[in-house]
Amino acid sequence: MKKLAIQDLTPWIEERFVRASGPGGQNVNKVATAVELRFDIRASSLPADMKERLAALAGSRMTGAGVLLIDSREHRTQARNREAARERLLALVQQAARRPRTRRPTKPSAASRERRLGSKKRRSEVKESRGRSGQND
Repeated sequence: MKKLAIQDLTPWIEERFVRASGPGGQNVNKVATAVELRFDIRASSLPADMKERLAALAGSRMTGAGVLLIDSREHRTQARNREAARERLLALVQQAARRPRTRRPTKPSAASRERRLGSKKRRSEVKESRGRSGQND
């Protein structure tokens, strides 16, 4: 699969600028610098298995309609917040693009099983020796 770029995802991205919360004085009260990026996973042209992995990675950032919400409000300008949100979206999509390795089931060797049981037996004997002797007190 080719390396994804943000331009590949733009047809399914919707951006909305809102007022940021928190400190910032007059600027934060006047200017809508925070960006709310919405990416429609279901409508996108991503492969089905990648959509499933992206939805799993999104977690609580995913709406019931299959839209991924990413908001950025850490910078003072719209442009930098937009760039930060797009970078986070691209990072998530690239993470979802990697297929997880399939686990090959393995068995412990006979020798390792023997060592484990031997150590359990020794430990049991140590703990048993701590108790009171079998004589009447």
